[in-house]
Formats: sequence, C-alpha cells, structure tokens
Amino acid sequence: MKAAKGTVFKYGDNVDTDVIIPARYLNTSEPAELAAHCMEDIDKDFINRVSKGDIIVATKNFGCGSSREHAPIAIKAAGISCVIAETFARIFYRNAINIGLPIIECPEAAKGIDAGDTVEVDFDSGVITDVTKNTTYQGQAFPEFMQRIIDAEGLVNYINGK
Repeated sequence: MKAAKGTVFKYGDNVDTDVIIPARYLNTSEPAELAAHCMEDIDKDFINRVSKGDIIVATKNFGCGSSREHAPIAIKAAGISCVIAETFARIFYRNAINIGLPIIECPEAAKGIDAGDTVEVDFDSGVITDVTKNTTYQGQAFPEFMQRIIDAEGLVNYINGK
C-alpha cells in the first residue's frame, strides 16, 4: 500500500457531512462537482488552496451527521490523500473505506499537528510523521483487507477485481 504526504488543513470537533458537502449540492454525485464545493461552509477558501496529496486533520467525531457517501467522495475528489482524526463517525469511516479514502484515527497526531504542517503517512505501518515538527505518531494501521480495498480505489472496484 502507498503512503501520503501533503500540507495539513486542520479542523476541530464535529465536522459534519453538511459542512463537508452542503446539502444544496447533493443533486449530483459527480466527484468533480462535489469537490468544487467541498468544505465551503466551514472553509470558504479550501478548494482554492488544496493541492493533490494534501491531508485533513481534525479532532473528534469527524464526518458526523447524515450517512451520505457524497462527503468522502468530495474530500477525495478535492485531492485529499488522507484524513487523520481523533475519532470518526462510524458511518463516515465506513463510507470513506468503501470509496477508497484512507482515514486514520490517532488522537495524539490530531492534537499535535497544526494547519500548514507537512505530514507523511505510511499506511502499512500507521506511522504519521509531522515533517515540519520532526515528530512521529503511531496511528492505527489498516488491516490487509482494508488496504486492498483502498488500493483498488474502493469496495466496488475491489469486488470487481479492478
């Protein structure tokens, strides 16, 4: 499985699916269209600043709210390579894995990493390195079957052998 490296966008507790992708944009499931509005209700300039490979770090209960799959699709399509949080809403966690968006729970990293830091994540070991601060954290590594789902870019591709 691969690793991720990017600049951090940092958010707090209870970032819900309505601010990840506002309900007014749910008339499409087109990833590029969803990405164009990703995070706009919590961070108006997010889509103009995000680069492919960047990382979202948040504190508790990231992805709470409705069970829409649109939220992790928007994040992934915006170029985010990984989301690190203290905790995730369970349905968001499941949806993220199902669409191939790597997410890692690590309370220490979520607290210690700041916006603008450069972070590397090794998905095989779960090691998170804040390159800016030269600190490392041990996140939860993905079990092998989840690594295969993420490598396949989602559950449907994995099942179809792609």
